Amino acid sequence: MLAVQGYYDGMTIRPLEKILAKPNQRVIITVMDEFVESTTTVAKKGIRGILSQYADPSLQEKEKGAWERAAVEKYSDA
Repeated sequence: MLAVQGYYDGMTIRPLEKILAKPNQRVIITVMDEFVESTTTVAKKGIRGILSQYADPSLQEKEKGAWERAAVEKYSDA
């Protein structure tokens, strides 16, 4: 038997640790009287914009047409 801490987010029970359980494996859920702070929840972020922290706005103009320029450089007869 394995004890794992987690929390209920209002829709599902979320573990705070990695669980080594197989699909359809039975579990026992015990509801505690204690509450976790809301800072432990992870904000969901969509795939779009997930790498925006690495974006360099100064390079956006160079990105326009970059593939075409690379193809011309590689395959031109010059």
